[in-house]
Amino acid sequence: MKKVYLQRYSDNQRITHWLVVVLFGMAGFSGLALFHPNLFFLTQFFGGPQWARIVHPYFGIGVFLLFLIMFVMFVGANLWRRSDTQWLKSTPSLVLDNDESKMPPVGKYNAGQKLVFWSMTLCLLVLLCTGVLFWQPWFGETVPIPVQRVAVLLHSVAAFVMSLTAVVHIYAAIWVKGTLRAMTQGTVSSGWAKRHHLLWYREKVQQASDSTPNGADGIGQPR
Repeated sequence: MKKVYLQRYSDNQRITHWLVVVLFGMAGFSGLALFHPNLFFLTQFFGGPQWARIVHPYFGIGVFLLFLIMFVMFVGANLWRRSDTQWLKSTPSLVLDNDESKMPPVGKYNAGQKLVFWSMTLCLLVLLCTGVLFWQPWFGETVPIPVQRVAVLLHSVAAFVMSLTAVVHIYAAIWVKGTLRAMTQGTVSSGWAKRHHLLWYREKVQQASDSTPNGADGIGQPR
């Protein structure tokens, strides 16, 4: 029997996501190159220390603007609900016992994915606001040195938290088999959807049933 796939992400959503990934990597590595002497060798990938210092804030702004587009795309599905709190309370069974049967059904995103979304959002806001305060030569000269020092500290903490969140996000995508397909091809199998996002699966089936009698709109398409 051929697998049936459901449309999870549009082309625009996937392109925006991967552009954020690329720019985030560029911003992260250029920032690390300036963060510690042992990582100074990374500046060679950006044309030297001066160019690394120049391009880093522009990479950061690029990440923020593209993520802002993603925020508009996905914020509706990431609003916190009472069921998400219940899902978090059930996570010990999932993490320690790898037992997904005790997890309550979820929609397009579970509570863990929503926490990643909001953590990324908060960290980017902190990175933007603090980065502006010590961005030379545009704003740094008008900001007192003590304020800049606090801004640098908060900037570093936000960058660390965001990087750690990204690692968790990547690990989870690899750990849950079939998830990577969503952001590489835009579809997931119906079996994957029923197992991990039952409420979203039912919603997609209902939408297909309401729109066409033959199950279009990304459902009922064997591949």
